[in-house]
Amino acid sequence: MTDLFQLFAVSAVVMGIAQTLTKERIFAPLRERLGGRETWCGYLVSCPYCASHYVAFVVVPLTGTYPIRVVVGGWVGTVLSWFFSSILVTVIAAFYRVLFWFVDEAQGLVRRRQRTEEEETATKRLVRKKVERELPPGEREEPLPPAPH
Repeated sequence: MTDLFQLFAVSAVVMGIAQTLTKERIFAPLRERLGGRETWCGYLVSCPYCASHYVAFVVVPLTGTYPIRVVVGGWVGTVLSWFFSSILVTVIAAFYRVLFWFVDEAQGLVRRRQRTEEEETATKRLVRKKVERELPPGEREEPLPPAPH
């Protein structure tokens, strides 16, 4: 059970580091310096899936997370175990990335809906002020209180 928790925890760490490296503003100068998505090296630090492989190749041996054991012994078995375990961590990290995309997209929809409502309210205020300015002083009515949502 602890091994399973560690596998999912390490996958979450790999996803987080890869996402930060490839999407956050703090690493934008690095991505630009390496050529962005236009060059091979720049693409490696601009694609979250690609970067997660390299992050996993480093994080798996640092954490000792080897969920896949191969029957081949010696250094070949060690390298294969490291490689396959890193790929597994990368695949789980990719699933995490998809789940977080849905969460982020849902939050984005809420923010866009709030922004639209604010823009509509501001537009109604502007129209009301314009109409009030165009009316002669005797025809102006008291403004109506805002309608509850």
